[in-house]
Amino acid sequence: MAAKKKKKAAKKKGKPTDLIISKARVKNAVKKCNVGGEFYGALDAVVRELIKGAEGRATGNKRKTLKAVDL
Repeated sequence: MAAKKKKKAAKKKGKPTDLIISKARVKNAVKKCNVGGEFYGALDAVVRELIKGAEGRATGNKRKTLKAVDL
């Protein structure tokens, strides 16, 4: 029952429910600063755009596998 409430609350706020990035790993990677709540969503958006661009380059080169060179 609590899971349904969380999903509804997330939909109302317009926040993505599934992040590609890990909040804990981001916090561990940051050494000298605090991490604001809005940073995670912004970082997730940038990562999604990088992946989308890499997919475009891979398919443009007639490949189905993403490689480091696509970034």
